Amino acid sequence: MASGDLERGTKNRGNNSNIPSYYVETAEKRWTSWIIPMFVAVNIAVFIVVMFSFQPLKENPLFGPSSDTLEKMGALEWNKVVHGHQGWRLVSCIWLHAGVIHVLTNVLSLIFIGIRLEQEFGFVRVGIIYLVSGFGGSILSALFIQKNISVGASGALFGLLGAMLSELLTNWTIYANKIAALFTLVIIIAINLAVGILPHVDNFAHIGGFISGFLLGFVLLLRPQFGWAENRYSPADARVKSKHKAYQYVFLLAAAVLLIVGFTLGLVTLFKGKSGSDHCSWCHYLNCVPTSRWKCQN
Repeated sequence: MASGDLERGTKNRGNNSNIPSYYVETAEKRWTSWIIPMFVAVNIAVFIVVMFSFQPLKENPLFGPSSDTLEKMGALEWNKVVHGHQGWRLVSCIWLHAGVIHVLTNVLSLIFIGIRLEQEFGFVRVGIIYLVSGFGGSILSALFIQKNISVGASGALFGLLGAMLSELLTNWTIYANKIAALFTLVIIIAINLAVGILPHVDNFAHIGGFISGFLLGFVLLLRPQFGWAENRYSPADARVKSKHKAYQYVFLLAAAVLLIVGFTLGLVTLFKGKSGSDHCSWCHYLNCVPTSRWKCQN
């Protein structure tokens, strides 16, 4: 792998297995998880297709294919997206990985995070969050990284983490141990975002995916307020009058507006050939912080 390649790696992902089970037990239907296992299978299958072009460790320390192979298979590359009219790369790059280590960390993270979410909220909502978050991560990545290629599902994974956080916030009143759950989630997210400042890790994809998933969680993962499901067993004068709290609707509306505006501005700016760095001179530090041990190339 060339020194300029970027992988959306998520080191320290093992911490995700410690995400607390803060969900309350209710009479709501629990779904059988199948779309997350399908995403896992697709990621592995695509990697197997490209694995026959493995490079020596000195070329790719992640035990993976060459940058040329990844680019041919659909890696995110700004010039081809903007000037080559290959917008499909904003989606195809989500299913590619830079090496064995990269695909294993992302697949294991997807299993730990995604299956529980799908069991709680179903395949439609979790599938939408995963795909849209991956797309959002690709948009932000392409806006700021214009001289390297980028691959990986980490933007989509960060979207699931973001959705977990917003789901906890918008359904705050129905949960027990919510302070501990919030603290744990914030620590896990912060650690993984901090890892993104290392070289050759596409932290813009992480950030874009996280923001997309965080906003989508307010829109798609609302739960009825406590006692709503038991209304039919309660006297008329004791029933919960509203299915959701007023603040949940406020969060939903604000998040929906921000999503539409953000994606619209991002896509328009991208396909006009403009760089996000033109409007944010310090944002490159979100992707890599130079130290005495490494340098950050543009």
